Amino acid sequence: MSPRPSLSSVAPVFSTTDVDGWLEHYRALGFAVEAFDEGYGFASRDGVDLHVSFNAEHDPTLTAGCAYLAVDDADALAGEWASVTGGRTVPPVDTDYGIREGAHIDPDGNLLRFGSRS
Repeated sequence: MSPRPSLSSVAPVFSTTDVDGWLEHYRALGFAVEAFDEGYGFASRDGVDLHVSFNAEHDPTLTAGCAYLAVDDADALAGEWASVTGGRTVPPVDTDYGIREGAHIDPDGNLLRFGSRS
């Protein structure tokens, strides 16, 4: 029997009608960003990779994506992101399962949930 292949990373691909605007928003969130071409780009921070793809039919109520980020300090991240214009940062709250969780919704309606152990 062959050894099972291992997975080494994951990179969610978000949808937008404005790749340059998406990249600028994620730059403001502290990510290093790079455009692949006018229709695709990358954002990276602390080993977390996000991709973005142009979608002329993007509708935040129908085609927005979501990713969950495990972080060392949800309150510090929320404080950092609260000053970023565009989108909306939801302050963290304690959950009954021992995680302090918050969220950031980008201007395209894509959701970044984040949490740290309480």
